[in-house]
Amino acid sequence: MRLLLINPNTTQAVTDRILAVAQEHAAPDTELVGVTGRFGAAYVASRSSYAIAGHAALDAWAKADDGTFDAVVLSCFGDPGLDALREICPVPVLGMAESSMHLAAELGQRFGIVTGGERWGPMLREFAASRGLGGQLATVETVAPTGGDIARDPEGSLKLLSDACNAAAKAGADHVILAGAGLVGLVPRIQDSVPVPLIDSVVAVIQMAERIAAAGRPATNGASAAASPIASIGLSPELAIRLPQ
Repeated sequence: MRLLLINPNTTQAVTDRILAVAQEHAAPDTELVGVTGRFGAAYVASRSSYAIAGHAALDAWAKADDGTFDAVVLSCFGDPGLDALREICPVPVLGMAESSMHLAAELGQRFGIVTGGERWGPMLREFAASRGLGGQLATVETVAPTGGDIARDPEGSLKLLSDACNAAAKAGADHVILAGAGLVGLVPRIQDSVPVPLIDSVVAVIQMAERIAAAGRPATNGASAAASPIASIGLSPELAIRLPQ
């Protein structure tokens, strides 16, 4: 099985970290290929950078797709470009936010989210509602450092993240998602200090992608490359030919 992991943040070190953690939890015969956004913010932390990341995700997929991938994983919490990718990608497309939220909702009555960057609070509440999970979302707890800051100094962020996870548990969360590409791999570092189970968003999406790809169940609209693409200006040639009328 081959999975394409798209990091629409433009920081290669974050992509490398995502791949390392994902490989630890993937099946032995799963091949993971990571790509990083060509343009946009170093780390998505606002609505404006999120909008640009959606384009970067589409562009990265169009350039990397060679017809051999069994599924695509959008490796940025908040899933910028998820529905657009599903419109044009012929294989299942999974997002970190959607996958981990569904897993958390299945495991408990209510779940919480902890992430870096204060602007993510309302954005993630809106995303959960758009996926029909707003009623099960107990809280979104954000810490001031962005995910990019946390990725650069994870040790200095552990106490902040632990406190935020405990706040989510007090707010009624049965499970807490440690959310974001910059926070991958930190669950084992703080789980003992939190009274409810923690979910790593990368681990959740990799395991769900493997299950869906193995079962042949599409997490996509089933579209393929556009037979007659719409006219466009300024897009990469690989993406331009994928845009449907």
